[in-house]
Amino acid sequence: MASKTPSKSSQAWALFDATVARATPDGGYSNPWEQGTYKPDIQTLETLLGCVLAIIPDPADTQSGVAAKALDVWIAYELRRAGFEPNAVWPRAQHPRVIPTDIAALLSSLRPKKDADELRERLEGPNPPSGIVSANANILGLNYVKQVDVVMSSWATGPEILISTKRMDAAFGKNAANRIEEANGDAKNLRGRHPMAALGFAFGLRSTAFTDDTSAAQWLVDQLQKLNRESDAYDAVGLIVPDYEVPSWVTQKEPAAPEASELDPFDQPGADDPDPGSAEIPLLGPRLESLPKVKIRDDLTPPDLSPDVFLASIVNYVLDASPITMHPEARRRAGRPFVEPKPRK
Repeated sequence: MASKTPSKSSQAWALFDATVARATPDGGYSNPWEQGTYKPDIQTLETLLGCVLAIIPDPADTQSGVAAKALDVWIAYELRRAGFEPNAVWPRAQHPRVIPTDIAALLSSLRPKKDADELRERLEGPNPPSGIVSANANILGLNYVKQVDVVMSSWATGPEILISTKRMDAAFGKNAANRIEEANGDAKNLRGRHPMAALGFAFGLRSTAFTDDTSAAQWLVDQLQKLNRESDAYDAVGLIVPDYEVPSWVTQKEPAAPEASELDPFDQPGADDPDPGSAEIPLLGPRLESLPKVKIRDDLTPPDLSPDVFLASIVNYVLDASPITMHPEARRRAGRPFVEPKPRK
């Protein structure tokens, strides 16, 4: 019997996880702070974006939802580099992507006994119980539940970081206004219920927007800067401009709608992504070595929207809003005073 071809999301997560693993040898995250300045790992971001192109080379193909996930994975990776508790940052660096921190702590404390192994398999396997772990973080705002792309939260603190990401690689003029309107609405909804959380919005805009539709690109940049200045909206807004080539064989026509049985999990509310460990991804190593090249164009990003300013603003907001006894590793890495919490008895 022929093996089933892994879905696009399974392939993407396998490549994403392998990329992050290479960037964190022995599980260690490098310190992004250098003399008080946040230095994001742009090389890892470029690799993650290359993973997307290896699976979906057509920027007009938005059916799978995989493209925007690269930004989510990178921002979550950066928050872990900043020193925040890895399991509190979602999407996590392993399946399941969203899991309450207390349950994650329970899993890590279990000894290898039969009952413990069965519990791990139940929670970390391909079909975990609904409502306990998930592929997506759904957060109740002021008026409605919103799927938030990058979250840091725990039972004790509630949401401390809420970051939404959007990506636009084609049809710039057609979709620009919709993206900004969505961002405004989401900010008001989330801010209304979580006024102490660090609220962020990261926008990925392909570099061709600045040559193919200059007016739309300039309008978008202007709107993002205005959004960044609103006192009751986001605490940080970032612009990421990837530059890449589309293979000549890729057509630009509208992709056909997938069959119901082939819909990507990210297009189905409440569905969990397939466990990457449950499907063999052919030639994973060679695929990582031959990814399409992506370059981040920092020359097209205004300083106030740059990734380093965006990430530093989010990290500093959280540290400013929390007691000195919380997030000691993040405070240490940022060169701030900290007090180690007393161990629990």
